[in-house]
Amino acid sequence: MGESYTGEAYCVKCKEKRDFTGEVKVSDSGRRMAQGICKVCGTKLNRILGKA
Repeated sequence: MGESYTGEAYCVKCKEKRDFTGEVKVSDSGRRMAQGICKVCGTKLNRILGKA
């Protein structure tokens, strides 16, 4: 059961901030990050939230 995140992230393909809902994961370096999908173009979005 993963933690979910709803907020904004920058889409590199659209070059704009997009609202998204995604899953919170912990990277190899120990940082928490939310990963989701852009609703407009389908590109993967990442937002770094801070250390776990």
